[in-house]
Amino acid sequence: MERGVIFSIAAVFIAQQLSHLTSLTFLLGGLVFLAIVLLLPRLKGMTFWLTAIFAVAGVVLLSARSAEARVWFDAAGVNVTIVTLFLFAPLFGIPVRLPAYVDALKRFYEAKFSSPAALVAGTQLLTQILCVFINVGSIPVVYEMVFVKPRPGLNRVLANAMNRGFAGAILWSPYFAAMTLVTSTLRVPWSSVLPHMLVLAVISLIVGLAVDYRELRRVRGTGAPSSAPGEARLATTITEGSAAFPMGLGMYLIGAMIVILTMENTIDLPMVLLICMAAIFFPLIWCAAKGKLSFYRRGIRHHATVTLPALQKEIALFLAAGFFSGSIGASSIGESVPELLSAIPLPVAMTFSILTLALIVGTSALGVHPIVLVTILAGGIDPLGVEMSPVSLAVLLLGSWALSNPVSPASAVNNLLAGLLKKTVFETAAPNYKFAGCMGIVFLVYLTSVVISYES
Repeated sequence: MERGVIFSIAAVFIAQQLSHLTSLTFLLGGLVFLAIVLLLPRLKGMTFWLTAIFAVAGVVLLSARSAEARVWFDAAGVNVTIVTLFLFAPLFGIPVRLPAYVDALKRFYEAKFSSPAALVAGTQLLTQILCVFINVGSIPVVYEMVFVKPRPGLNRVLANAMNRGFAGAILWSPYFAAMTLVTSTLRVPWSSVLPHMLVLAVISLIVGLAVDYRELRRVRGTGAPSSAPGEARLATTITEGSAAFPMGLGMYLIGAMIVILTMENTIDLPMVLLICMAAIFFPLIWCAAKGKLSFYRRGIRHHATVTLPALQKEIALFLAAGFFSGSIGASSIGESVPELLSAIPLPVAMTFSILTLALIVGTSALGVHPIVLVTILAGGIDPLGVEMSPVSLAVLLLGSWALSNPVSPASAVNNLLAGLLKKTVFETAAPNYKFAGCMGIVFLVYLTSVVISYES
């Protein structure tokens, strides 16, 4: 029943966006309330308490304001775009998992990244590229490539690289919940924030290497370990096979981005609907051209029966956080923020940026999902009130979300890596504190000196 309600939310949202029927707002909001009620008993731990607190707090705020029914249902629908994205965006990853592409990537990885620095940079970059399309599912794929043979002294650094690669994808991927939430709420096109986010993704790669420079230098000084017989056979296999980046996969990845950019600039529809359309047809056409329709059908079944049920706790949390954000927006609490910030002897935009980054990253390090604060700030803060443009605020929220991921013990990547490396989640997250601090400083400098200055 829960799965049926989730599909219904996406279907009604799409119908509402296409027909512009205001009456569907009540049906959509009702489905959101039903989904929260159905999913809440299935939640555990921090997710349960956060979801319950946000739902109750939203009810209290709107009741205190004596809000009319329309306001309640509008607030409930704040994050339905994310639910819709969860249903369709993962379909882009089906062709990426084709065995021919995965095997070619393994050969390319082993042949091209030999030195410690190249290995770490390549791991972070490859993780970032694959995460754009298969999200956290890219972590096991890259892990199999990275740890196909022992990496003495590099295990921790390579795990950090995968973690930071995922964070880099959060910065600019149009298929992530972060991008959908921020751009749809602030009503800014993806293409307007993309140049800044790509620059920050490159900067994060450089900062990551700089943070790990001393450890990479130490590993390089110890000399390369002698090859075991199994590694020698692997090297022979790589030499005999093609070690080039799979051209078909490269064309697919570039083609998917071109399709999204083209549709955004030619079709007057919300970004999330364009992604849904592209996610259905582009992978289907690609698999059909490759003669892999059976592989596509298996991918659809896996998504419907495995991936979506595993996302139910995130869906419940996101819907409840959206309702709470909508209730704050209806209560006009965000209007008092500029007045409070003006008491600090710094430009309001700079003060707001520093506090936002510190608050999102700090609470994430304690286990709170960044969507909570990002939803509240995106929906409850007027960019002009904090002397920022909508694009500047979008860059701030996306960058803060990305930086919070490597240090959060609640992030899916940290938990997945902890399981793969047989460590605690805190041991996986702790090495990234230094990276988050350094990247946070660089990010704020770029934001205030480049983004805000340019947008103003």
